[in-house]
Amino acid sequence: MSSIKGKVAFITGGSKGIGYGVAQALLDLGMKVAITSRSKDNAEKAAKELGFSDALGLEADVRNYESQQKAVQAAIDKFGQIDVMVANAGIGHYAPIEELTPEQWQETIDTNLSGVFYSAKASLDALEKSKGYLITISSLAGTNFFAGGSAYNASKFGVTGFTQAVMLDLRQKGISVSTIMPGSVATHFNNNTPGEKDAWKIQPEDVGELVVDLLKMNKRTLPSKIEVRPSQPPKK
Repeated sequence: MSSIKGKVAFITGGSKGIGYGVAQALLDLGMKVAITSRSKDNAEKAAKELGFSDALGLEADVRNYESQQKAVQAAIDKFGQIDVMVANAGIGHYAPIEELTPEQWQETIDTNLSGVFYSAKASLDALEKSKGYLITISSLAGTNFFAGGSAYNASKFGVTGFTQAVMLDLRQKGISVSTIMPGSVATHFNNNTPGEKDAWKIQPEDVGELVVDLLKMNKRTLPSKIEVRPSQPPKK
């Protein structure tokens, strides 16, 4: 997919953070983009803030397969195809197991892991037709465990393993599959300037650049897993 102008991307959790940064990067290069949020208002507001007529905001809940199917179909109805699925939506509940509630566990797994499966599954036919690209957003927490991270670690270890297995399945069909594993990503929203405590971190637009690099790479080459860190440790 070395020529990406006019291609269509579907980005889950695209109303803020990494998803928004990826959407901005792709729109800047002439792609069409559908972004989702559980809130219709947030999705439509973010699409408007992106400032492109080729940005579509959709309400969808990655925890629900039918919701993902409906949103994917809406994007196809609008743009005619899907060339890139970026399964980005995620949450974090951090607590030692004695404090972590069953509800927090379930929400983390449903959103971060099952949501990636539902997103991939819902877009599979479209990606096979376009010989497109599935990109999941995992985390360094997908290979590095930490105290208080049992739910988040479990979900991201799952995303990393899921994506690598799916890569082996789908490359035979002409679909490229990669996972990006960022650590220490700034939490500022959209185009806001990061605060001092976030300035040293990876910025959402940095992840957007990685997605662009993947899409521009010659189809014969597949970076299946990318770990990414801040170039400097946090200042004390």
